[in-house]
Amino acid sequence: MSSCSSLKSLPNELAKLSSLKELILSGCSSLTSFINEFLNLSSLEELILSSYISLTSLLNKLTNLSFLEELILISYISLTSLLNKLTNLSFLEELVLSGSSSLISLLNKLVNHSYLRKLDLRYCSSLKNLPNKLENLSNLIRLNLKLDLNGCSSLTSLSNDLTKLSSLSGLNLSGCSSLTNISSLSRFNMSACSSLAILSNELANLSSLSRFNLSSCSRLTSLPNKLANLFSLTSLYLSSCSCLTSLLNGLANLSSLKELILSGFSNLISLSNELANLSSLTSLYLKNLTSLTILDLSGYSSLISLPNKMTNLLCLKKLYLSGCSSLISLPNELVNLSSLTIFDLSGCSSLASLSNELANLSSFKELILSG
Repeated sequence: MSSCSSLKSLPNELAKLSSLKELILSGCSSLTSFINEFLNLSSLEELILSSYISLTSLLNKLTNLSFLEELILISYISLTSLLNKLTNLSFLEELVLSGSSSLISLLNKLVNHSYLRKLDLRYCSSLKNLPNKLENLSNLIRLNLKLDLNGCSSLTSLSNDLTKLSSLSGLNLSGCSSLTNISSLSRFNMSACSSLAILSNELANLSSLSRFNLSSCSRLTSLPNKLANLFSLTSLYLSSCSCLTSLLNGLANLSSLKELILSGFSNLISLSNELANLSSLTSLYLKNLTSLTILDLSGYSSLISLPNKMTNLLCLKKLYLSGCSSLISLPNELVNLSSLTIFDLSGCSSLASLSNELANLSSFKELILSG
């Protein structure tokens, strides 16, 4: 039953449905009591409840549902903590508590749910910490444990135990604006973690990390030296990291990196040595790098095209593309780079034509086309 906003109670006969396996009560905002109806639903495997504000004493009665595999409580505003009796749900595989804005803490015994494969805590804005001994969930060898903390704005730190979750395949930390410190994790979406200033060198242990999103981490001042040890990293997002002034140490040896997104670096002057060893790079996004004067992409033989947003590089004076043998075209917007003095296209063997308007660049001094 969904969106039955005027429904106030459920019939007593519901308790007779002893074989019922799935119960969905979404958007029944006037429903304030149906506890007794749960008592005999011993076969129930999936329970979905959403948008309950005044419903109380619910979790105490859930312990009778011993075969419950999925418990989804969305926007359960009166929930402040998980009760000990929840540990009786030994077959629980999926626990969704998204939008439980009053939830302050999770039960430590939650880690005893050896079958748990998904934990969704999105927008639990009052949640301050995660349970201890999360490593007890590392027995999930063939399952993907998904941990979603999107919008947990009160969460200040993460447990080192997360490093031992060997099956962890996804971690969403977007909008955790109070997060000030992290330890090693398995996969990152950390966009808008606006209080994060330092990344741990333990990142070097994340050998399977392929995508790392740090967009809008506005207090992040540097990338850790050992970021270069993430040999499997293929995508790195660093847009609007306004305090990040140097990329050199962090990017030096990311040999598998294919996609790099940079924008909002108002103090970054040069991109040359930082990119020197990114031999697999195929996509580069540049925007609002208002102080950039040197861009060196020499030797990127896999690079097919340049970003149109290069028109925003108004201070760019030197552009080196030598050896970009797969580059097939140049963006028309290059003619707007009014400060450009040196343009090196030597060895760009796939490039078929150049815009005549390049001749109108008043500061232009040198164009290199050999090879």
